[in-house]
Amino acid sequence: MDPKHILDGYRILDFTQYLAGPTTSRLAAELGAEVIKVELSPAGDPVHLMPHRRKGRSGYYIQQSRGKKSICVDIRNPKGLAIVKDLIKECDIVLENFAPGAIARLGLGYDVVKEIKPDIIMCSISAFGQTGPLSSLPGFDYIAMAVSGVMDMIGDPDEPPYFPMLGIGDVSAGVHALAAINGALLYHMKTGKGQHIDISLLDAYFHSHEINVQAYSGSNGKIVPKRGGHHHYAAAPLGLFKCKDGFLFMVVMARQWGLLCEAMGREDLAEHPDFDTNGKRVERKDELVEIIEGWLSNYKRDDALKLLEDLHIPVAPVLSVPEAMDHPHLIEREVIRTISDRGYGDLQIPGVPLRFSEFPEKLDLQAPYLGEFNREIFGDVLGMSDADINALENEGVLKSEPLPEDVQTLATR
Repeated sequence: MDPKHILDGYRILDFTQYLAGPTTSRLAAELGAEVIKVELSPAGDPVHLMPHRRKGRSGYYIQQSRGKKSICVDIRNPKGLAIVKDLIKECDIVLENFAPGAIARLGLGYDVVKEIKPDIIMCSISAFGQTGPLSSLPGFDYIAMAVSGVMDMIGDPDEPPYFPMLGIGDVSAGVHALAAINGALLYHMKTGKGQHIDISLLDAYFHSHEINVQAYSGSNGKIVPKRGGHHHYAAAPLGLFKCKDGFLFMVVMARQWGLLCEAMGREDLAEHPDFDTNGKRVERKDELVEIIEGWLSNYKRDDALKLLEDLHIPVAPVLSVPEAMDHPHLIEREVIRTISDRGYGDLQIPGVPLRFSEFPEKLDLQAPYLGEFNREIFGDVLGMSDADINALENEGVLKSEPLPEDVQTLATR
């Protein structure tokens, strides 16, 4: 039987919540892995309550949980912990993103997990990593952004730094984790050995420094990276430029400089001794921005965009979220896609950024309801009887939310 996707046949026991870890398991589910989402009783993943909510369903939860099989267990109860330990024996990967030490306090640290299944791959995602002076501190995306030096690079030079309304660190760490897990699976295939993977948001953020770190180090501190506001501190013209009715972002490197001068009707600037090198253009950046924006003030954004694109100058319109969602390129490539959730209805969410020629079609996935797969997982995977499962539900070890009358379960039993 042909695999349904590239990770078909692998089973992940997923203790993650919020965004970083769920990004890893969401992508794994999109790639065909069986993801058992362990939700801690009684409330489960806190994002169940995040907006936008419709018919008791969270769009945030749906976006991050499609294709996963939710079980809801009180693992602080010895019986709950015992059945989760039994599940570990049947899994290839354990994924968690609690603060360092928390999973061990729950009785499921790597030493325990490895004893249960010696070849297990366990991946821990945290703000600062499993070791180091900051490792014991709580942290979220923006906390890691601040410590990494990334936040200090965003904003106007003489104003406080800004932070973007995006989960860049969480998602980046989640993707780094998936890369590490796939590498560990390859190593396991070659050697039969498992291992513990340590992924942090701080590492992922610091990994994003392109120029800043090596430039500061290599120049012995003469180059001090700094916020550039609307324009880059080390290259020009590179930044945000105002048109009649909006903004363009341009990246004009050495070979495009003459083309931009041609577009502006200012061929005289191309070899002008004040602007003929990048260093000179950076030194006279304010003057250069004034010249370019003076020219752009005669154009609407989309007209200037077409002119510059025709010259193959790297340029883009600064789109709002609704504009991006309506862009034909994003729609054609399903960067933005419309899904239909059983309870929520139609919803637009980001697409899958991983594309494979062997698996061109997207899997048809649904997000679970809380504890929807209790009976399937504990019955089919662990072989527990209905009577045993009923007893655990009556004792509060297992919990599930009732499905609406018009919603059909995905579970097979």
